[in-house]
Amino acid sequence: MHHSSLAALLDRPPPGFGKGPVALILAEDDVELASTLDHHLKIGFRDVILLAPEGVEVSPEHEARVHIVAHDVFAEGALVQAVNRAIRALPGRWLYYCHNAEYLFFPFCETRRVGEMLAFHAEERREAMLTYVIDLYAGDLDAAPNAVSLTDAWLDRSGYYALARKDPEKDWQPKDRQLDFYGGLRWRFEEHIPYTRRRIDRISLFRAKPGLVLRSDFTLTDEEMNTHSCRWHNNLTAAVCSFRTAKALRTNPGSRHAIATFRWPNSARFDWHSRQLMDLGLMEPGQWF
Repeated sequence: MHHSSLAALLDRPPPGFGKGPVALILAEDDVELASTLDHHLKIGFRDVILLAPEGVEVSPEHEARVHIVAHDVFAEGALVQAVNRAIRALPGRWLYYCHNAEYLFFPFCETRRVGEMLAFHAEERREAMLTYVIDLYAGDLDAAPNAVSLTDAWLDRSGYYALARKDPEKDWQPKDRQLDFYGGLRWRFEEHIPYTRRRIDRISLFRAKPGLVLRSDFTLTDEEMNTHSCRWHNNLTAAVCSFRTAKALRTNPGSRHAIATFRWPNSARFDWHSRQLMDLGLMEPGQWF
């Protein structure tokens, strides 16, 4: 289903649109676009919005199941602006956003659907979910020069840490239940990453409501929605497994020739299963079993 713009889709949605969680996927290029769409359809997103340049090619199956929206994907803040447009149009709906070659994993996602998980999360009076962006990278950069390989994907099994998030409006005191998380390729190759882009935490799943705005740093204007858990126990968290940083480091002329491999002693082959991410402490099942 093709749409001339995001406004055209959201202002005149087809019947049944937005009945469940809505995913917005921005395609910067065609790298693993099909697998990104397949993955998010498989885990239960009934409505997937693909934000893509004019002329993007997708399979007939995806054309039938995905809302393909013409979008200026290289505009400043293209994804954030699209999410904020969706917030205004879809109050009360759960929204998710990512880029191509990024894959959402949540506890037990092999057997449970994203709607089930969010229903449980909402029962715990949570309106947003913290996600960690876990860098994936090809093990053999000669075989995969852009660092993207589904069959030879690796991740860092350690090297992650968190710092207190300070509040500039309250004498830089720590914010309640908010942390800045770091690790992965953005930590190991920080000399190639601007300081403002080194965090790996995003609020990737949240319930839209009037007045809410997603900021450029992937936090929300409602501070409670940026917390990692409620006050009484740990909550569910999820992971966005992403080739995006590895691909950028291999594409950028300033870093491409400085990196012969992304593997190091703490690399582990990614087995594309939520259990591995939970075992490594990269997401939290909370009270959901």
